[in-house]
Amino acid sequence: MNSSAKLLKEEILMYLEELSQEMGKENLKGEILVFGGAAMVLAFNSRPSTKDVDALFQPKSKIYELSKRIAERHQLSPDWLNDSVKGFINTDSFNYKLFLRFENIAIYVPDPEYLLAMKSISMRLGIESSDLEDIKFLIEYLKIKKLEDIFNLIKKYYSREQIPMKTYYALEEIFQDILDNNP
Repeated sequence: MNSSAKLLKEEILMYLEELSQEMGKENLKGEILVFGGAAMVLAFNSRPSTKDVDALFQPKSKIYELSKRIAERHQLSPDWLNDSVKGFINTDSFNYKLFLRFENIAIYVPDPEYLLAMKSISMRLGIESSDLEDIKFLIEYLKIKKLEDIFNLIKKYYSREQIPMKTYYALEEIFQDILDNNP
């Protein structure tokens, strides 16, 4: 199985549609709320691919079972669709919108404000990570002009204690880079 391959937008949509078809065979309906790189790829077209689809979904056990079948069929990583993002969600007070509806599954994405806050909290650094570019994209997308406004946005969803020091330093650097490139 190809566990290191990147998923392109077209592939993600194809696998989600296939998941919807599998759900239909079992007379089930489902919902998937997509976060992380998959949201950046699907809803914002900010980059061409992601390594997996981080999401919350219902019915959880059935979607896991069916997504594993799809993984085997297409030689994907068994966790191409996963809910590991749940460790970074500590509130249900964020907005999301319908992105796409297949016959048996509705796909939702969070508002860009929440996505920016979550990406800032969960930020991974290093060459393998796209988090810094995603954060920069979202800051520009939201037209945030002051560093203080970024931290105020994050504090809408996370307490001060939940914000790692690396987030403060990285956001300062990202914001300075934006200012330097957009005088």
